[in-house]
Amino acid sequence: MIEKKLEEKFRVAVSKAGGKAYKFTSPGNDGVPDRLVVLPGGYIGFVELKQKGKKPTPLQNKRIRELRDLGCTVHVLDDPANIGAVIGSIARGGQAL
Repeated sequence: MIEKKLEEKFRVAVSKAGGKAYKFTSPGNDGVPDRLVVLPGGYIGFVELKQKGKKPTPLQNKRIRELRDLGCTVHVLDDPANIGAVIGSIARGGQAL
């Protein structure tokens, strides 16, 4: 599945869960995750979406580590079968999948 289709499925699933999946950009900070997810109850997480089997770039991995070191929930999603698990993890405050 191409990344754009995965991103759309993810956005729709987050909306059905009562949340928002904002497109996340940070000028001057390349490599940040694609989506900032806000779920009911104030749960927030970041999601980097990838085509099936693709891995984050070294810069994306650096940004992911920076966010995790700050205590943020960050997931890399490359399979539509894992959409529910990612949303559930964020809704539980970032507990592992």
